[in-house]
Amino acid sequence: MTRVLVLNGPNLGRLGVREPEVYGSTTHDELASAVEKWAADLGLDAQVRQTDDESALVGWLHEAVDARAHVALNPAAFTHYSYALRDAAAQITHAGLVLVEVHLSNPYAREAFRHVSVIGPIATGTIAGFGVEGYRLALEAIASRL
Repeated sequence: MTRVLVLNGPNLGRLGVREPEVYGSTTHDELASAVEKWAADLGLDAQVRQTDDESALVGWLHEAVDARAHVALNPAAFTHYSYALRDAAAQITHAGLVLVEVHLSNPYAREAFRHVSVIGPIATGTIAGFGVEGYRLALEAIASRL
């Protein structure tokens, strides 16, 4: 079964309670359960992880390259300025793996500082603005590339 790491950055562990009008009412645990089911339905083995720590995300991206795992990444606030995360994520696509950048909200419909992504230019593609469904779309995009 094809392995996929679904990686979530800072503050996403607060889903369901943090600005539900922007991020929805689904908790991170509920999101993880949904992702695992959607992945299984697509013949994928998804592992969902969340951290507020930039170095942990970088390490997980290195792990993905070494394990030949595709990645759905919601870098959250790191989207806009983390060149360390960008450089680690670039290794995914350079290894011939799929990297889908995911955002629950549409960054372009929000504050101007959110309009820039350092991840988008090196990602296979970006899905934004569809809430939790964006993760299902990311998994479908990964499955379609296999």
